[in-house]
Amino acid sequence: MPFSSGVNGSSAAYPAPSASSVQKFPEGFLWGISTAAHQVEGGNCNNQWSDWEAAGRIRSGDSCGLACDWWNNAEVDFDLAQGMGLNSLRLSVEWSRIEPEEGEWNPKAIERYRQMLDGLRRRGIRPMICLHHFTHPRWFEAKGAFLAPGAGVLFERFARHVVRELKDLCQDWVTFNEPNVFAALGYVMGDFPPGRTGEVVTAVRTINAFALAHARAYRAIHEVQPEARVGWAHNYVVFQPANAKSGPDRWIAGLLSELFNESFLRIIEHGRLSFPLNLTNGSLSEVQGTCDFIGLNVYSRFHVSFGLQHASQLFGNVFVPPDVPQGDPGVDKPYGEAYPQAIRAAVKRTAGLGKPIYILENGVPDATDRIRPWLIVNAVREVHSLIQEGHDIRGYFHWTLTDNFEWSEGWRLRFGLLALDPVTQQRTMRNSGRLYSAIVRGNQLTPALEAEYVLPVNSAR
Repeated sequence: MPFSSGVNGSSAAYPAPSASSVQKFPEGFLWGISTAAHQVEGGNCNNQWSDWEAAGRIRSGDSCGLACDWWNNAEVDFDLAQGMGLNSLRLSVEWSRIEPEEGEWNPKAIERYRQMLDGLRRRGIRPMICLHHFTHPRWFEAKGAFLAPGAGVLFERFARHVVRELKDLCQDWVTFNEPNVFAALGYVMGDFPPGRTGEVVTAVRTINAFALAHARAYRAIHEVQPEARVGWAHNYVVFQPANAKSGPDRWIAGLLSELFNESFLRIIEHGRLSFPLNLTNGSLSEVQGTCDFIGLNVYSRFHVSFGLQHASQLFGNVFVPPDVPQGDPGVDKPYGEAYPQAIRAAVKRTAGLGKPIYILENGVPDATDRIRPWLIVNAVREVHSLIQEGHDIRGYFHWTLTDNFEWSEGWRLRFGLLALDPVTQQRTMRNSGRLYSAIVRGNQLTPALEAEYVLPVNSAR
């Protein structure tokens, strides 16, 4: 998920798509959904996010509780995914369950994950595992998390253990989910643990630390499982200058893109950051080339203007115009502009690395399905167009299957293809779920679906 922002400004309405011919996808294309352990499992009480909740930092005042009750009954959602025709599912493993105390492994947690993976495979659903999706054990946080000396060694040890235990059930591994989001929200915006603000240099150091830990894990996974496919999930945001003719607006939009979009990518691509960001770290050369695929999490476009009053954000006023397509707002901020064309920008930027690409997250918070069907159609259309242009895109994973606990926004933001009542655990298929299932089952986008799901004028809110 990308970070939120304030509101102001304006933007033209989206043009309607033009329906033409059936857009067929390659045989074997992965149609999936993505999830995160803390958001769906329930009962996680030993990581830094459970402490964040206990400290009253969930804006909505909600508690995670059972979440989607996956720890007890993930198979309910696996059955629904199978019924929709999905052929892949990305999930994460919860480090604090597997290693609740430093150096102490919990075989019961591994056994439950084995049950989940076996359940997916028996349903014809290919699993993809993320090793770190924003959460880690309380003991690791107390050490200083990824900024602590030896953090990379500890994460490598965790990765080795998980892969040794699960390698017969999974070959696709994501080391980290969105290091750039973790750094931005944890050290610049203050919305994620550890809740610090304005510490841009610390955020860059955190990204460097993630990169080094990723490289160690990448090599360790291949030692344990030579045939493994290893990548990471990168959040990509389009930063649009509020006034294209304004030099300061263009400059601040470019700077934010460099910091947010480019930092981790440049380390993977070149083994270094550009000046002056490279002054925040030692050598990163060992990170260069450490990926077998690129995972892209793509949601939004943010508009940016230069403002002296926004010193803590490098003088960037990041906002969402009120008249653009967007999902439901959070507790005190809009989520962001729903912008399917961001997929094109992200793919174009990362294609130069020469690796297969998976769109590992794409979605919108939309409890009443106002624009999610439109988003799905237009996102799928972008992916198909990029494949036709020669880009090696192997899959599209929607975020997410069932409404889940959305970090600091709690239950306020609903991303599911299925609505969830967190009290009764009742699931209800949304129209967007039926739409996605139709695309998945046909492995194609038809003119009829394109024509049906056009965003009406003035339906941004």
